[in-house]
Amino acid sequence: MKKLISVLLIAASLLCIASCTKKDDNTAPVEGETNYVKLEMENGDSMIIELYPDEAPITVRNFKKLVSQHYYDGTVFHRVIEGFMIQGGAGAATDSIKGEFSANGVKNGIKHDRGVLSMARTSDPNSATSQFFICQTREGCQHLDGSYAAFGKVISGLDVIDKIASVKTNANDKPLTEQKIKSITFVEVSGN
Repeated sequence: MKKLISVLLIAASLLCIASCTKKDDNTAPVEGETNYVKLEMENGDSMIIELYPDEAPITVRNFKKLVSQHYYDGTVFHRVIEGFMIQGGAGAATDSIKGEFSANGVKNGIKHDRGVLSMARTSDPNSATSQFFICQTREGCQHLDGSYAAFGKVISGLDVIDKIASVKTNANDKPLTEQKIKSITFVEVSGN
Protein backbone atom coordinates (compact mmCIF):
# COMPACT_ATOMS: atom_id res chain seq x y z
CA MET A 1 0.00 0.00 0.00
CA LYS A 2 2.81 2.43 0.89
CA LYS A 3 4.46 1.61 -2.42
CA LEU A 4 1.25 2.42 -4.33
CA ILE A 5 0.83 5.74 -2.50
CA SER A 6 4.47 6.65 -3.24
CA VAL A 7 4.02 5.87 -6.94
CA LEU A 8 0.81 7.92 -7.08
CA LEU A 9 2.48 10.89 -5.34
CA ILE A 10 5.41 10.78 -7.76
CA ALA A 11 3.05 10.58 -10.75
CA ALA A 12 0.97 13.48 -9.43
CA SER A 13 4.11 15.56 -8.86
CA LEU A 14 5.36 14.91 -12.39
CA LEU A 15 1.97 15.77 -13.83
CA CYS A 16 1.92 19.03 -11.86
CA ILE A 17 5.42 19.98 -13.00
CA ALA A 18 4.61 19.19 -16.63
CA SER A 19 1.44 21.29 -16.57
CA CYS A 20 3.22 24.26 -14.99
CA THR A 21 5.97 24.57 -17.59
CA LYS A 22 5.50 27.17 -20.31
CA LYS A 23 4.82 25.83 -23.78
CA ASP A 24 6.85 27.20 -26.69
CA ASP A 25 4.49 29.72 -28.31
CA ASN A 26 6.26 29.22 -31.62
CA THR A 27 4.70 25.77 -31.96
CA ALA A 28 1.12 26.92 -31.45
CA PRO A 29 -1.20 25.87 -34.27
CA VAL A 30 -2.30 28.58 -36.68
CA GLU A 31 -5.33 28.94 -38.90
CA GLY A 32 -4.94 27.27 -42.26
CA GLU A 33 -1.88 26.28 -44.17
CA THR A 34 -1.93 29.25 -46.52
CA ASN A 35 1.13 31.47 -46.75
CA TYR A 36 -0.84 34.51 -47.92
CA VAL A 37 -2.40 37.25 -45.83
CA LYS A 38 -4.46 40.30 -46.66
CA LEU A 39 -3.59 43.47 -44.77
CA GLU A 40 -6.62 45.75 -44.93
CA MET A 41 -6.43 49.36 -43.86
CA GLU A 42 -9.33 51.10 -42.15
CA ASN A 43 -9.73 53.33 -45.24
CA GLY A 44 -10.39 50.26 -47.44
CA ASP A 45 -6.95 50.04 -49.07
CA SER A 46 -5.36 46.60 -48.93
CA MET A 47 -2.23 44.59 -49.66
CA ILE A 48 -1.74 40.89 -50.29
CA ILE A 49 1.43 39.54 -48.69
CA GLU A 50 3.14 36.24 -49.44
CA LEU A 51 5.00 34.70 -46.50
CA TYR A 52 8.22 32.67 -46.91
CA PRO A 53 8.37 29.91 -44.27
CA ASP A 54 11.26 28.15 -46.05
CA GLU A 55 13.51 31.18 -45.45
CA ALA A 56 12.26 32.25 -42.02
CA PRO A 57 10.18 29.47 -40.40
CA ILE A 58 10.26 30.84 -36.83
CA THR A 59 9.34 34.34 -37.94
CA VAL A 60 6.52 33.18 -40.23
CA ARG A 61 5.14 30.89 -37.51
CA ASN A 62 5.17 33.80 -35.02
CA PHE A 63 3.50 36.18 -37.50
CA LYS A 64 0.83 33.61 -38.44
CA LYS A 65 0.14 32.95 -34.75
CA LEU A 66 -0.40 36.68 -34.16
CA VAL A 67 -2.61 36.96 -37.27
CA SER A 68 -4.74 34.01 -36.09
CA GLN A 69 -5.15 35.76 -32.71
CA HIS A 70 -6.23 39.01 -34.49
CA TYR A 71 -3.34 40.71 -32.70
CA TYR A 72 -2.75 43.24 -35.49
CA ASP A 73 -6.40 44.27 -35.90
CA GLY A 74 -6.70 47.93 -34.91
CA THR A 75 -2.95 48.56 -34.66
CA VAL A 76 -1.33 51.36 -36.67
CA PHE A 77 1.67 52.09 -38.82
CA HIS A 78 3.32 54.20 -36.14
CA ARG A 79 6.63 54.94 -37.89
CA VAL A 80 6.78 56.08 -41.51
CA ILE A 81 9.86 57.24 -43.40
CA GLU A 82 9.28 58.07 -47.06
CA GLY A 83 11.86 56.46 -49.33
CA PHE A 84 12.64 53.87 -46.64
CA MET A 85 9.81 51.94 -44.94
CA ILE A 86 6.53 51.86 -43.02
CA GLN A 87 6.50 50.18 -39.58
CA GLY A 88 3.57 48.77 -37.62
CA GLY A 89 2.42 45.99 -35.34
CA ALA A 90 3.09 47.58 -31.96
CA GLY A 91 0.88 46.49 -29.12
CA ALA A 92 1.08 44.57 -25.88
CA ALA A 93 4.43 42.83 -25.55
CA THR A 94 4.71 39.32 -26.95
CA ASP A 95 7.51 36.78 -26.58
CA SER A 96 10.67 37.55 -28.53
CA ILE A 97 11.92 35.20 -31.25
CA LYS A 98 15.29 34.27 -32.73
CA GLY A 99 16.37 36.67 -35.46
CA GLU A 100 16.54 34.73 -38.73
CA PHE A 101 19.25 36.57 -40.67
CA SER A 102 22.88 35.92 -41.61
CA ALA A 103 24.44 38.32 -39.08
CA ASN A 104 22.76 36.14 -36.42
CA GLY A 105 24.01 32.86 -37.91
CA VAL A 106 20.84 31.97 -39.84
CA LYS A 107 20.70 31.58 -43.62
CA ASN A 108 18.04 33.87 -45.09
CA GLY A 109 18.44 34.85 -48.73
CA ILE A 110 15.59 37.36 -48.92
CA LYS A 111 16.80 40.80 -50.00
CA HIS A 112 15.14 43.90 -48.60
CA ASP A 113 13.61 44.87 -51.94
CA ARG A 114 10.55 47.05 -52.47
CA GLY A 115 7.56 45.49 -50.71
CA VAL A 116 9.55 43.09 -48.52
CA LEU A 117 8.12 42.40 -45.06
CA SER A 118 10.69 42.18 -42.25
CA MET A 119 10.73 42.07 -38.45
CA ALA A 120 11.57 45.19 -36.48
CA ARG A 121 13.78 44.72 -33.43
CA THR A 122 16.09 46.49 -30.99
CA SER A 123 19.89 46.20 -31.12
CA ASP A 124 19.51 42.69 -29.66
CA PRO A 125 19.33 40.34 -32.68
CA ASN A 126 16.83 38.11 -30.86
CA SER A 127 14.43 40.85 -29.72
CA ALA A 128 11.79 40.77 -32.48
CA THR A 129 8.27 40.31 -31.15
CA SER A 130 5.31 41.63 -33.17
CA GLN A 131 6.48 44.78 -34.93
CA PHE A 132 7.23 44.54 -38.63
CA PHE A 133 8.15 46.91 -41.41
CA ILE A 134 7.57 46.96 -45.15
CA CYS A 135 10.30 48.36 -47.40
CA GLN A 136 9.16 51.15 -49.69
CA THR A 137 12.29 51.15 -51.88
CA ARG A 138 15.26 48.87 -52.52
CA GLU A 139 17.61 51.85 -52.30
CA GLY A 140 16.27 52.76 -48.87
CA CYS A 141 16.43 49.24 -47.43
CA GLN A 142 19.39 47.43 -49.00
CA HIS A 143 21.61 48.16 -45.98
CA LEU A 144 19.27 45.90 -43.93
CA ASP A 145 20.12 42.74 -45.91
CA GLY A 146 21.53 40.10 -43.59
CA SER A 147 20.76 42.12 -40.45
CA TYR A 148 16.97 41.88 -40.18
CA ALA A 149 14.62 38.90 -40.59
CA ALA A 150 12.85 39.34 -43.92
CA PHE A 151 9.96 36.89 -44.15
CA GLY A 152 7.48 37.95 -46.82
CA LYS A 153 6.67 40.29 -49.68
CA VAL A 154 3.73 42.41 -50.80
CA ILE A 155 2.54 40.87 -54.09
CA SER A 156 -0.45 43.17 -54.58
CA GLY A 157 -1.04 46.70 -53.28
CA LEU A 158 2.43 48.24 -53.53
CA ASP A 159 0.70 51.58 -54.13
CA VAL A 160 -0.71 51.38 -50.58
CA ILE A 161 2.85 51.41 -49.21
CA ASP A 162 3.56 54.58 -51.19
CA LYS A 163 0.33 56.19 -49.99
CA ILE A 164 1.15 55.48 -46.33
CA ALA A 165 4.80 56.53 -46.76
CA SER A 166 3.77 59.89 -48.21
CA VAL A 167 1.73 61.10 -45.21
CA LYS A 168 3.02 63.98 -43.15
CA THR A 169 4.85 62.93 -39.98
CA ASN A 170 6.15 64.56 -36.81
CA ALA A 171 9.83 64.76 -35.83
CA ASN A 172 9.67 61.15 -34.56
CA ASP A 173 8.36 59.82 -37.91
CA LYS A 174 4.88 59.26 -36.46
CA PRO A 175 2.11 59.99 -38.98
CA LEU A 176 0.05 63.08 -38.17
CA THR A 177 -3.02 61.24 -39.50
CA GLU A 178 -3.49 57.77 -38.05
CA GLN A 179 -2.70 54.92 -40.47
CA LYS A 180 -4.83 52.18 -38.89
CA ILE A 181 -4.77 48.51 -39.86
CA LYS A 182 -8.35 47.21 -39.87
CA SER A 183 -7.29 43.58 -40.05
CA ILE A 184 -4.76 41.06 -41.26
CA THR A 185 -6.41 37.82 -42.36
CA PHE A 186 -5.40 34.59 -44.08
CA VAL A 187 -6.38 34.34 -47.75
CA GLU A 188 -6.02 31.88 -50.58
CA VAL A 189 -4.47 33.22 -53.76
CA SER A 190 -5.56 31.54 -56.99
CA GLY A 191 -2.80 30.03 -59.07
CA ASN A 192 -0.62 29.33 -56.03
